[in-house]
Amino acid sequence: MKWIAAKVTFDGPDRALATDLVADIFYDLDLKGVVVDDPETDPGQDWSDDAIPPAKAPGVTGYFADTHRSAGKCEALEAALQRLARVSGINTHVEYTRIDEQDWAEAWKEYFWPERITDTIVVKPSWREYPARPQEIILEIDPGMAFGTGTHATTSLCIRMLQTHLKPGDAFLDVGTGSGILMIAAAKLGAGTVCGVDNDEVAVSVAGKNLQVNHIDSFGLSTGNLVDEVHRTFDIMAANILAEVILDLLPEVKSVLKENGLLICSGIITDKKEIVLSGLKEKGYAVVEVMEKEGWVAIAARNTGTG
Repeated sequence: MKWIAAKVTFDGPDRALATDLVADIFYDLDLKGVVVDDPETDPGQDWSDDAIPPAKAPGVTGYFADTHRSAGKCEALEAALQRLARVSGINTHVEYTRIDEQDWAEAWKEYFWPERITDTIVVKPSWREYPARPQEIILEIDPGMAFGTGTHATTSLCIRMLQTHLKPGDAFLDVGTGSGILMIAAAKLGAGTVCGVDNDEVAVSVAGKNLQVNHIDSFGLSTGNLVDEVHRTFDIMAANILAEVILDLLPEVKSVLKENGLLICSGIITDKKEIVLSGLKEKGYAVVEVMEKEGWVAIAARNTGTG
């Protein structure tokens, strides 16, 4: 099978936000294997000598099968990019390239290298070597073509909050677990129970494999919509999803989060921060921490049992 690589290049004062907004368009259109070109990437001492040099211009590439529906995908992508230009002023240019399936399946891995998330936590792709330092926690991951690498700002913010707030023995739930990276982090930080739910069966399968690669043998994974199929309570819960989905989820969280339990919300763009903060307070959550990175926000809030 042939595949089409759609590469969108752009420029602007806030490259990180532009990158995320373009990547979101790809995800909304179900384009797989999104790869980001960042000209400001610094390989650093942890990258090997054969690492690909940084791109000359910022860009995002997504892949889709070359079928009779390809023209429609291209039209939908271009229409979404035009809307982005009208709303945010981000001008883009898109180019298409046909590639073979094997090239599609492997090429993206060249861009994924070990990345330090905190002083002691490093995300490492399973096919790379990394000389771990004493006391470092290594999160080894093979995200698959459809899932994040664990180094996106929204995920790294969640990992930072887990390191700060998770206590040994806590029961942890990840809603929209994707590659399972937050479950892995929670387990390695000392959680007594780690569970995850995702509405995509493939994501659940990928998460399970990544947990096993990290020698985490006891975990719970299920396929379902948000917390509809969750029938126990947790000390700490992560929801790295869109702000609108978080707001819809808040009333349901009460049934699965213990009183005084902690909810970590991420996937929130800066413009939506105040709306989510207001929603949390209205539903009886006490905000304990707010972190921001590259135009994204994560919020940690406790379930007070009211609201």
